[in-house]
Amino acid sequence: MTLKALIVDDEPVARKVLREDLEAMDDVEVVGEADSGAAALDQITRRQPDLVFLDLQMPAMGGFEVISKIRGGKHIPVVVIVTAYDEHALEAFESGAIDYLVKPVRQERLAQTIDRVRRFTAREAVERLAQLQEFAEPMPSSQRLRKIVGRIGAEYFLLNTDEIYSFKAEGDLVWIFTARSKFLATQTLDALEERLRDLHFQRVHRNALVNVDHVRKLSQLSSQRWLLTMGNDQEFIASKRRARGLRQILRG
Repeated sequence: MTLKALIVDDEPVARKVLREDLEAMDDVEVVGEADSGAAALDQITRRQPDLVFLDLQMPAMGGFEVISKIRGGKHIPVVVIVTAYDEHALEAFESGAIDYLVKPVRQERLAQTIDRVRRFTAREAVERLAQLQEFAEPMPSSQRLRKIVGRIGAEYFLLNTDEIYSFKAEGDLVWIFTARSKFLATQTLDALEERLRDLHFQRVHRNALVNVDHVRKLSQLSSQRWLLTMGNDQEFIASKRRARGLRQILRG
């Protein structure tokens, strides 16, 4: 079945490049383009595309506002975010997008997205948008904190906070560690610490933030330093001051 696609981006060059890449694929038909949120809503109503490639940063009406308005319409397409920035990945997934592409989009990455879209039935797309929180509405902090976005290559993953063992900064990069995997974070360590302040995460070093629920052992190295061992065998050295705070949390 041919997928009908709509491209929404306020940059003409970006629309042209994406159109050319999509038209090179079998069974994908670009049925229209829109350069604004308002035009996108009009095109969705008139052309009823199966798939919308949606830019986030647009004047007057941004991509997230477009998504919130799509939910109230009669036709609900599958939405894929296409943006120059990767820090909005969590919001994109929470608002109902099934994939998140960072410009410039590689042809093979675009092909992966099309394969993913084909696996979505129309009913599944409607259910996904209906069941997820609308980004335009304020969400309770407990809901905002349930997921952290991690990246491996061009793929984005939604991680539950309880499966994360630690975050470790290396220069400008922040890595997320789970029991068996390592992901690249889309936020700074300071931003992650702030988001996770009300959960069981503790800063044990200026470059490390750990989930105290996954701490396996604390060993004193000296009067001023402690060795922290995680359930996945990661080790961190914490100062006496930071280790004291960690011990207090573990006792609680």
